[in-house]
Amino acid sequence: MKLAFIGTGKIIHDALGAVKDEAQIEKAAIFARPHSLEKAQTLAKEHGIAEVWTDYDELLEKTQADTVYIGLINSAHYPYAKKALQQGKHVILEKPFTPFLEEAEELLRLAEEKDLCIFEAITVLHSDMIREMEKNLPKLGKLRMALCNYSQYSSRYDDYRQGKAAHAFDPAYYGGALYDINVYNLHYCATLLGSPKEVSYHANLGFNGIDTSGTLVLTYPGFCAVCTGAKDSDSPCYIQIQGEDGWMRLEGKPNSPNKLVTVYVNKEDSTLTKDASGAMVRSTLTETYEPQPVPHRMTPEFRDFAAIIDGKTPKHRKEYKKLSEETLEVVRVLELARKSAGIKFPETPAD
Repeated sequence: MKLAFIGTGKIIHDALGAVKDEAQIEKAAIFARPHSLEKAQTLAKEHGIAEVWTDYDELLEKTQADTVYIGLINSAHYPYAKKALQQGKHVILEKPFTPFLEEAEELLRLAEEKDLCIFEAITVLHSDMIREMEKNLPKLGKLRMALCNYSQYSSRYDDYRQGKAAHAFDPAYYGGALYDINVYNLHYCATLLGSPKEVSYHANLGFNGIDTSGTLVLTYPGFCAVCTGAKDSDSPCYIQIQGEDGWMRLEGKPNSPNKLVTVYVNKEDSTLTKDASGAMVRSTLTETYEPQPVPHRMTPEFRDFAAIIDGKTPKHRKEYKKLSEETLEVVRVLELARKSAGIKFPETPAD
């Protein structure tokens, strides 16, 4: 995979660090708007990137890169991704994929027509932790509840309290807690629990109508998932799924968890004992899993993207289809949730 990095912000710095020692990924180009040219030149020199561009159309036409990684503000995701696909480039698109389901469907359809790949860069789908959760899910028995919390006081929230809205808190740029932070919780639910029957979002709206925090309720047959995301307050973060035969809890921020604890009924042991309240209970088994070390939290996803783009085997096509369907489901739920809370995004975003 020959990769062009689109942007110069923090996420681009992270991505460059994530792939710096990955032999299967060539850092071919970097793009910046003219006012950020010096930043791009500095990054190019630091990371051995041969091409530096300030004209996106020219980059797409002339670059040696076969894939673009778009790490720009949310409002730029769709137009930049569409242009890249039209010029025959694979696309890695930072989360959230797009603000509108129609746009997501169009991008995935265009990629298919041109025999290209377009991915959402969402680290949680490529970690060993979520695979461990998938493995342990059947041990929980009939599911009854999922509780998710990702709360992190934003460095930009103090300004917002003073009436100044950065892009992350501006509906014109498709900001807000749902799309920026609760999206991680939703990806866990979409992967582990599937498609909900009903969706509602109960948001705390700021002065400009954006959600600074909120709780997403997903209704499934027989149980609910409750997902809280906050940029206006802080608390311990976790993903917890409960069933009739046990529970599992992912500790830490959903995009960088530190351990998974799974507790389930020991069905091979019929012994009953008294718990602290005096009730008779069956014995349980506890498993603790810690994440495998990786160079950077974003490294596994880039490895997976490169393998799919370069591989083109039936297995890789199956993996790509699974990722595409999961992304589409998340975009669908996000749109339903946003509308249920009365959050309005403009059809034509701010530039």
